[in-house]
This record gives sequence, C-alpha cells and structure tokens, in this order.
Amino acid sequence: MGLQHVLLWSVPKIVILGPPASGKTTIAMWLCKHLNSNLLTMENMTTTEYSYLAKQAKSHYQKFKTVPSILLVRLIQERLKNEDCIRRGWILDGIPETREQALMIQTLGITPRHVIVLSGPDTVLIERNVGKRIDPQTGEIYHTTFDWPPEAEVQDRLMMPEGISELETAQKLLEYHRNIVRILPAYPKILKVISCDQPCVDVFYQALTYVQTNHRSNAPFTPRVLLCGPVGSGKSLQAALLAQKYGLVNVCCGKLLKGAAADKSTLGELIQPFFEKDMAVPDSIILKVLTHRLKEQDCVQRGWVLHGFPRDLDQAHLLDSLGHKPNRVFFLNVPFDSVIERLTLRRTDPVTGERYHLMYKPPPTIEIQARLLQNPKDAEDQVKLKMDLFYRSAAELEEFYAYAITINADQDPYTVFEYIESGIINPLPKKIF
Repeated sequence: MGLQHVLLWSVPKIVILGPPASGKTTIAMWLCKHLNSNLLTMENMTTTEYSYLAKQAKSHYQKFKTVPSILLVRLIQERLKNEDCIRRGWILDGIPETREQALMIQTLGITPRHVIVLSGPDTVLIERNVGKRIDPQTGEIYHTTFDWPPEAEVQDRLMMPEGISELETAQKLLEYHRNIVRILPAYPKILKVISCDQPCVDVFYQALTYVQTNHRSNAPFTPRVLLCGPVGSGKSLQAALLAQKYGLVNVCCGKLLKGAAADKSTLGELIQPFFEKDMAVPDSIILKVLTHRLKEQDCVQRGWVLHGFPRDLDQAHLLDSLGHKPNRVFFLNVPFDSVIERLTLRRTDPVTGERYHLMYKPPPTIEIQARLLQNPKDAEDQVKLKMDLFYRSAAELEEFYAYAITINADQDPYTVFEYIESGIINPLPKKIF
C-alpha cells in the first residue's frame, strides 16, 4: 500500500500555458507520450461523449467556440475522477485561460504540481501561426516552413485550422497577454517560464526536466540571483527593480570595478592600468573585488542580485569554487535586431546630461537633437562585438547553470520583471542546494 501511495503521489499533474503558436499543444502531447499520462484539452474533453456534462460542453463549444468557465471546470473535475487520470496523472493543455478559471479550479482542490508557461515574441508567434497545419487523423501539428512532414499522404490530408490569420492571431495574443499576468500569481511556487523561441526539442527537454523534479519545502531563503544576458538585454533595469522591491543588494560587476579603481586602494591601483588601456581586468582581480563585496554583511543578510559576471564558463567555475553559488539564475534573451535598436539609437545631451533615445524618447526640440552625442560604446560595431562575445559562451553557461530560467526579454520590462519574480518565488529542486 505504501508503494502504491508513493506512485500515486508522483503521477504527473501538469498545466501548460502559452500564447497562440507557442507550441504548447505539441509540448503537451510529447510530455503525455513520454510520461504515459492523459492529455486534457478543451477539444478532447468536449468531443468525447462520456457524460451529460461533456454533451452540454460540446453543444456550447460547437456554437460559440468556447465553454462557460463553470461548465469547463466541472468537466475537468469529472474527468480527473476517472481511473486513468488517478493512476497515470494528467496534463492540462491551455487551461486555465483566465484568472477566474484558475481560482475555480483551485477551489475544487485541483492542484497541479508543475505549471509551465511558454513565452515568445509576438512577431515570431504570428509568423508561426499563419503557417500552421493540422493532421485530422492524428491531431499532430505541422508548419509550412519549419516542420513539413516528409510523407506525401500526410501532406495531402493536412488542413489549415480556423482563426489563424495575422489579424485574428494578433487579437488572440492581446487577449492572452491580458489574462496571463492575472493567472501567474495563482501558481507562485510551482511555475517555470520557458522561451518557445528556440527549437521545439529544446523546449521539450527543459519542460521534461522541470516536471521530473520535486519541489523543495517552502521555507524562506536568502535570494542570490544571477542575471545573464547580452549587452542591452535589460539586466541593469531588472536588477534595480529586484533590489528595490525585495531589498536585495544590487551588485553590478562593472560598477564595482570602477568604484574600486576610484578609491585608490591597493586593488584599485591594480585595476586602474587596465581601465586606462581599455583592457579586460583579469579574472583573479575581479574575483577579489567581487568576493569582498559578496561577503559583506548586507549581502549575507539580505541577499544579492549579480550581473556583469560571470561572462564565461571559467568565471562561473571560479565563482562557484569560492562558495558564491546563485540559487536563482535567469538568462534574458533578446534578438540581435532588438539590441541594436535599443543601444545604437541612444544619445546624451552634453549640455544637460539628459539621456534620450531616438525612437522611444526623442529630444523635444531640433536644437537639442543637433547637439546630441552617441557614446562610442553604443556604436553598432561595438555592440555586435559584445553580443558575439556573450553568445560564444552562452551555451556553456546555460549548461553549467542547469536549472536556469530562460526569459524572453524582448517585451515590456515590467512583464519581464513579473516572469523573474515568479521564478524567484518558485522553489528549486533539492539537488541544487
């Protein structure tokens, strides 16, 4: 009986959410096959006539392409009482769609163990959706550009789903964004955000790794947060927001080194020549400055958010060996074109010191615009060089920090912050510690 109880406790109870064309149905189907579990979708619950509730839901869905929340939640409750769901668990695809549904599901005692939220740029999602095709026999989803089936017989029977035009997709995305920010707080301790703007297999393995972990206890912990990402990905802003809201110490490696160089200490005298010659400061010196800061009482007591270091695998190993292990790691992903747009259009007014952006915050007058200057570091060739250096080491860093959370940072900074927050609240697997 004890073994049976353990087996039932460990069965999958998973919710997968994401915007249109994020691939959530594909990931849900793959997880279902891999875990030998039950896939629950709006379609298969309303088209399988195994109960009066299902017939009601089917009738409503056929007329309005939606099901009233209270009917949908009762249908889920009834389905989860079936023997197959009790023994093999379940994966809910795209449900809940609203905060109302999330709260109704919780009220009935239906509690997922893992919630996965797929995230990606709207432009990518619209392109994906327009090319989507479905196999009516198997339910498998294909794409005219990215995933066309090799078999001619499969190609011939593929159908274009309804409601996937560019305008319809954009409207659905708008509605999704409005809803998801209100759903996320319902799952603060069991949530993982995964970027869907990467190969589907990579998304699947990140999802699989996550759903096969057991959560830690909810005991309080001191956050030690590491933000990784290319230049222009918003690390400084996110670190400032985290420091402001949670009282963490904002540790920017670049500012630390500048501060050390300015205070004329022994370490500062070592750093100054590298600054004057515009050369990289050696890792051994950086780590001395960084270790000194992270050992100070405020960092130990309140926790810290670090950015600007480590930049490669060797630095990550060194940081780890000195006992400064982050317990939350986030990779902020931003497309190359977006970084170029963010940085190369920045300007400074040499008279007032005011900062502008030619697209997002243009100068108010032609006179001011005429005197604006660009920081040499924001020149396109310099930005490209820094991005290239980051991405050379990014894959190794992601492998080193195996439980890092990848976030699409090419969106409103406060939306990015909400995803980071959910990742900080969400407990990590025991083996991390």
